Amino acid sequence: MEPDETLNCEDVVLRRVRPEFADELHALIEDGREHIASWMPWAVEQTYQDTVEFLARSVENWDSGENFNYSIFVDGRLVGGTGLMTRRGPGTLEIGYWLHPDAVGKGIVTRACRAQIAAAFALPGIERVEIVHDAANTRSGAVPARLGFTEVERVPAEQRSGNHTGLDVVWRLTRSGATVS
Repeated sequence: MEPDETLNCEDVVLRRVRPEFADELHALIEDGREHIASWMPWAVEQTYQDTVEFLARSVENWDSGENFNYSIFVDGRLVGGTGLMTRRGPGTLEIGYWLHPDAVGKGIVTRACRAQIAAAFALPGIERVEIVHDAANTRSGAVPARLGFTEVERVPAEQRSGNHTGLDVVWRLTRSGATVS
């Protein structure tokens, strides 16, 4: 079973990523590279071909049930990316996200996460949703705190770039504790 290909929360629309998003997505990454790369190691040297390959992998991963990647749109404009990932183990989906710097600080990620939490808990067998971020990324950490997640651990980071401290903060929301709709 998989989540819906389009999720909505107020003015934020999440659309399953598609290969036809390559030009728009890569232009967004190029324009916001310095900001995005400060937290996302993949963005440091992301080429157009890397973007095309990411989108192709995203289609394959969606179809296999491994990851469910979305593009974030506000007022019809692409502003970032997010996804539900299975890498945290059975019964758990992890939400990851990034935004172009012009979209930061407007509650967009919080609304995107609300939509994904509802979609995750609508899936059979999903008991936990987690968000992981670098300890220095206080904006990213404010999202799970706002949404009722509980910080469960701090662990050494696997990847580092830009502003990273090398310490990841893991937040968890359980199905029984979820009040987000």
